[in-house]
Amino acid sequence: MPDYIGVQHKMALSDIIVIDKIEILEDETIQVRRARRIFDGGELVAERYHRTIFVPTTPLNDIPFPRVRAIANLIWTPQVIQAYRDKIGAG
Repeated sequence: MPDYIGVQHKMALSDIIVIDKIEILEDETIQVRRARRIFDGGELVAERYHRTIFVPTTPLNDIPFPRVRAIANLIWTPQVIQAYRDKIGAG
């Protein structure tokens, strides 16, 4: 079930923002796609996407989405964080 971030209703229009995709990349970076969907009378009339990326060195408190924060807490072990730092030369 997607996370609903915001819903606005204007007459017959509904504006819904959901997290519709969470991907974990090879270096344990988490990529989040939010979809903004506009419905007119229940029919989808427009959809736009926005991506946000969280790297393993991102402080967990800086991740605004609880489900994404929980995933990061599970996969970003000290070893993963150090490997990411080594990769970017911040080791």
